[in-house]
Amino acid sequence: MIIAEFANFLHKHNDDILKNKSTCSLLCSWLLSILKHKPINNVEKIIHTEIALAENKYGEFMLVAKSPSGQKLTYALYDFAMMYEQELMRKWLNQQKPNDFKNK
Repeated sequence: MIIAEFANFLHKHNDDILKNKSTCSLLCSWLLSILKHKPINNVEKIIHTEIALAENKYGEFMLVAKSPSGQKLTYALYDFAMMYEQELMRKWLNQQKPNDFKNK
């Protein structure tokens, strides 16, 4: 359920990923957008329950798992983000021709 929501978010940002935007940075922005407001649906409630946001006055932040299940959720989201990026790049690379990589 949570991975599906994150997958929808990533799918909307496919063009950004192909332009070298990291899925890890997109994961952070997705989690920040959820953690900075009151939860609306079950996915957001679970994320608020399992992951804490710590911020300082300089805008630096840290995401912390609140429990072992929060750690598993964090790792699962990170692993999915990396897998999604690799799969998207694989599909893009399969569409390229060798001539596309020659120096101009």
